[in-house]
Amino acid sequence: MREVVFFAGGCFWCTEAVFRRLKGVISVECGYTGGSADSPTYELVCTGSTGHAEAVRVTYDTDQIPFAQLLDVFFTTHDPTTPNRQGHDMGTQYRSAIFCTTAGQLGEAQQKIADLDRSHRFRDPLVTQVVRAGSFYLAEAEHQGYEERHPGAGYVQAVIVPKLAKLTQCHRQYLKPEERQGNR
Repeated sequence: MREVVFFAGGCFWCTEAVFRRLKGVISVECGYTGGSADSPTYELVCTGSTGHAEAVRVTYDTDQIPFAQLLDVFFTTHDPTTPNRQGHDMGTQYRSAIFCTTAGQLGEAQQKIADLDRSHRFRDPLVTQVVRAGSFYLAEAEHQGYEERHPGAGYVQAVIVPKLAKLTQCHRQYLKPEERQGNR
């Protein structure tokens, strides 16, 4: 069965690069959600005035990858303890959030956060927001597939490549076969 969830974990280029490598993920699209403007643009969202987060819309096959595995990857590949910040990216648009489309996702995400806080896996408490999904606005074309189109870019090499290495190290079993073999 197909489901959709929206993840915000800093720059959407990073989040997109991570999730598109997972088996069972059908599509990943960069965009904006969680804010008030009706037609957000990158420039407008970057001001922090709209309340939107940079996020990715992940469409996945629940028979191939359960939501729990998506949560595992999400919490491994960004810092869910820093409010409105990921690395050098600062502002509400870079907050950690899960925008859920089903009651099951909502409950599972809330339970995962409670479990992680109890386990003390992270030194600080998690600040990840878990909310029902609202409107999602697709980002401009230049933001889609950024890492794939610009593999040599400084940001890709400095920020995305280390995230992908961590993904491979921690969750190799969730990767598409071509990703496990290093063919991409």
